[in-house]
Amino acid sequence: MMSKVKITETIFRDAHQSLMATRMKTEEMLPIAKELDKVGYHSLEVWGGATFDACLRFLNEDPWERLRKLRKAMPNTKLQMLLRGQNILGYKHYPDDVVEEFVKKTLGNGIDIIRIFDALNDERNLMTAIEATKKYGGHAQCAISYTTSPIHNIDYYVKKAKSYENAGADSICIKDMAGILLPYDAEKLIKSIKSNTNLMIQVHSHFTSGIANQMYMKAVESGADVIDTALSPFGNGSSQPATESMVASLQNSKYDTGLDLNKLNDIADYFRKVRKKAEEADLINQKVLDINIKTLLYQVPGGMLSNLVSQLKQQGQLDKLEAVLEEVPNVRKDLGYPPLVTPMSQMVGTQAVFNIIMGERYKVIPNEIKNYVKGLYGKSTVEIDEDIVKKIIGDEVRFDGRPADLLEPQLEQYREEIKELIEQDEDVLSYALFPQVAKKFFKERNVSRYQVDEVMLYLDDDNETYPV
Repeated sequence: MMSKVKITETIFRDAHQSLMATRMKTEEMLPIAKELDKVGYHSLEVWGGATFDACLRFLNEDPWERLRKLRKAMPNTKLQMLLRGQNILGYKHYPDDVVEEFVKKTLGNGIDIIRIFDALNDERNLMTAIEATKKYGGHAQCAISYTTSPIHNIDYYVKKAKSYENAGADSICIKDMAGILLPYDAEKLIKSIKSNTNLMIQVHSHFTSGIANQMYMKAVESGADVIDTALSPFGNGSSQPATESMVASLQNSKYDTGLDLNKLNDIADYFRKVRKKAEEADLINQKVLDINIKTLLYQVPGGMLSNLVSQLKQQGQLDKLEAVLEEVPNVRKDLGYPPLVTPMSQMVGTQAVFNIIMGERYKVIPNEIKNYVKGLYGKSTVEIDEDIVKKIIGDEVRFDGRPADLLEPQLEQYREEIKELIEQDEDVLSYALFPQVAKKFFKERNVSRYQVDEVMLYLDDDNETYPV
């Protein structure tokens, strides 16, 4: 008999990243954390993706402190994060010493499961993170970025799954970031991977196109062990299918999750208040809540959609969204059919925005796109047409090795550069990933603490109170 299906709850990471641009604060998480810890989830996704950047850039929070607080508040549930392979949480490749140190500190601060993926499904970009995760006692889950193209078929994905298993993966995740995996395709895919590997399979999707619920049901029936869901106030739309709906759908079957719907509803009540505050602050755009069946044509993931909306809104050209969405698959084809997942989704999306706003294709080309075409992100799924290569990088030399092999160790250099601002070892990693943002955060943190110390000094001096 099939064992109960397990649930990974994404409310503290992908759910609010998809619906409210990753703006949920730690102070909004902690009051409900203990209740989430009692649910019986397989894991809670709490970190990675854009949460790290958003903490430093927008919320004036230390992401490492958030992780420690959540770990303390939820001692009984495995905590999970998303890691972009050699990109870590940034948008470029980092040297191996930085990747290893990041994984070490991540596990040391409370993460149990690291979901590791590469935007191009290039195994070479996963190896350092896999090895470090195993070395420091974590669970290495390798994610296959799911997409469709003339080359992305069942054989392609089975081959990837087997190569990840051989590389040391403890489990496999099918990462359907755009919500385009169809139910019967999921059935074939999961059965094929199950019959060719010995690994647990987890399925991650988004409700953007309105088919993820049905796909999850077929995935479960086909042998998927775990599915990713989000509690209903931050579920559906461009987020994951709602947790309560999936739990109810599987009740009284051999796949029953065993989770208590009443308990989930009580917790959801709390997040309805958080959602209301987000709406009042204009942090949720209706466009990321609507079902968009055109996603099946454009393959735009939820996070990418909200990013495109934000970019166009800032330019005062939100009316061009449809044209940009239509341009995305054209850019993707030009670039060798990369899966639209971070950082490729941002890169392809930005290029599509430039193509439409400028009124001419590839008139403006971001450096990231140039570096990708040079081979500095890894190998494209399909060889890029020579005309496109020439248009983007001219006669510059292309590289076909493992991109990180071009990088010298940098951890000590980063440490030296901010030695006067370091308060914890983890600060070096924050700086390595987001130099300007982290430096600004460190300086403001130090100023604010100095001011607090100054106040205390005046108040405590001979028990007199002086004006500050």
